[in-house]
Amino acid sequence: MPKLKSHKALVKRVKVTKNKKVTRRKTGQNHYNSKETGQEGRAKKGDVRLFRADEKNVLKALSV
Repeated sequence: MPKLKSHKALVKRVKVTKNKKVTRRKTGQNHYNSKETGQEGRAKKGDVRLFRADEKNVLKALSV
């Protein structure tokens, strides 16, 4: 049986850590950022973890 292909659009959006946690970029970083405070801007810089129910679907689509 051939190898499963991973979903390439999903590969570009998420990162899978060593312990199979799935992280994504925080939303709202593209425009209208000059109006927000420094604290809000810094809070958006970090990555956030996906919900566990979504992680299972993502890992299946990535065939990890």
